[in-house]
Amino acid sequence: MIVEHTVAGLRSAGTPQPRAVVTTMGALHDGHASLIRKARSRVGDSGSVVVTVFVNPTQFAAGEDLDRYPRTLQTDVAVAEASGADVVFAPDAEEVYGPSRGFRETSVTVDAGPLGEILEGAARPGHFRGVLTVVAKLFGMTQPNLALFGEKDYQQLVLIRRMVDDLDLPVEVIGAPTVRDTDGLALSSRNHYLTAEQRLLATAIPRALDTVARRLEAGGDVAEAVAQGLELLTGTPDVDVDYLTVTDPDLGPAPPGGAARALVAARVGSTRLIDNRAVTVSP
Repeated sequence: MIVEHTVAGLRSAGTPQPRAVVTTMGALHDGHASLIRKARSRVGDSGSVVVTVFVNPTQFAAGEDLDRYPRTLQTDVAVAEASGADVVFAPDAEEVYGPSRGFRETSVTVDAGPLGEILEGAARPGHFRGVLTVVAKLFGMTQPNLALFGEKDYQQLVLIRRMVDDLDLPVEVIGAPTVRDTDGLALSSRNHYLTAEQRLLATAIPRALDTVARRLEAGGDVAEAVAQGLELLTGTPDVDVDYLTVTDPDLGPAPPGGAARALVAARVGSTRLIDNRAVTVSP
């Protein structure tokens, strides 16, 4: 396993094409491991898989959890290697943004547009500007043929696909289903913040999505389905709902029938969690 901290070192590693990248902020779990395994299967033994580990400061607002976000590089390298990665690229902020620019400024950024101002973008202004900018930079640094992202961060996945399409970047973006624990909770590095009691309460989040899905598939309208999901969440102690909504697969208005997406964000105690699932709106 090769671990590099600079672009020059990464380039000298000579990773062959086809090259897949899995961009992460570290604290790797089984969801990340599944992406790495999928990347390995896509490029085969002759290609290469690069896992980036970088806690990106520009996607955190003041007062968010940048300072306490888990940093476990040694463990991350072990997980990446066991899952089939060839290289872990773990730059620091100066390597990514340049020592003359500071940690929160870069000359050119990627504007997420209107889709970056709803849902997570409304709750975390500027978040997706930071996400898209760093993803574009990491694509430039790693020069992949394909990149894999989990559907758990669904709005992020939609925006990265839009960025790649709009800017004609030569990268195939592949989404992979959300990996869940046995209690239904979507795997997330932020789950580490939950106490045992809070984790039990947090299972209301995937159960609310299931409630929405069942109601829609039974012929209920979107407003009714969302109301039932909200009733479950608001009736759960220590859960503060940010949003629960249904959109089309591209985050537009909910369709009158067919494929759609239910998305939710809620705080459990002080921990903010997001989740989503594919749903079908019955005409």
